[in-house]
Amino acid sequence: MEHDIRPWGQYWVLEDTDTHKVKRIEVNPGGRLSYQYHHKRAEAWTMVEGIGRITLDGVVKDYHAGETAIIPLGSKHRIENPTSEKLVFIEVQHGTYFGEDDIVRIEDDYNRK
Repeated sequence: MEHDIRPWGQYWVLEDTDTHKVKRIEVNPGGRLSYQYHHKRAEAWTMVEGIGRITLDGVVKDYHAGETAIIPLGSKHRIENPTSEKLVFIEVQHGTYFGEDDIVRIEDDYNRK
């Protein structure tokens, strides 16, 4: 199982096929992913533990366990963990390509390109 540690937390790839990819993502307290978009995939994020503060095309909303955010293709998005507890969510990617090089970062706390 593919696993990667990032400055904001870590993720595991649960499934990777030609039509979709599924990840389990943990965001550390106070951590946030880059504000980004994708050319070749849309995503659905389902919270399973904690609170995810999601920015979607400039609109900020908190999502709780059991709630799902739909990230359309090309939409600018980010998730952060505003709490002192771990945030866990399941990301389902669907589209034509799922490589990490289809991340266009607009803003990043860790100076990644």
